[in-house]
Amino acid sequence: MQEKNDLKAKRNAFCCYYVMLGNVAEAAEKAGFGRENALTEGVKCLKSAECRRTIAGLREALDGDGNVSAGLKRLAFGNCADAVYLVFADELPPPGVIERLDLFNVSEIKRVKGGGVEVKLFDRLKALEKLFELESSCSDRNKAADLIAALTSSAGEEVDKDD
Repeated sequence: MQEKNDLKAKRNAFCCYYVMLGNVAEAAEKAGFGRENALTEGVKCLKSAECRRTIAGLREALDGDGNVSAGLKRLAFGNCADAVYLVFADELPPPGVIERLDLFNVSEIKRVKGGGVEVKLFDRLKALEKLFELESSCSDRNKAADLIAALTSSAGEEVDKDD
């Protein structure tokens, strides 16, 4: 019974991370599934009707956020601790460590002539601006759809009055 509850908790966590991250393998790994089978477990979760309902409910609760909006939010509000770790590391970490780093906010990494590392991050303010534009355009579309629905329903009433 405990194992079933653990799986349910992992699947619920997967749904939350998937809505935030938009990446199946990363969401499954953050939810507690092992790195070696994260993609497989994530796909199993997505095939589950319960998980699909949970994801749809979460997206609806978050005003229909899609992957673009989730990505912009992650750029705007994401954590840069792993990028800072990489910059201040005395030596290049082994590949296994690098694979686990969250470098989503990193736009460029390069070695400089003095032997250091230069890391450029995405511009948080630009991400916020784009997020604002996206949300404004979505609300404008909703207003337009509401107006069209109101006009078509009132046009239907006009036709009924003429009969």
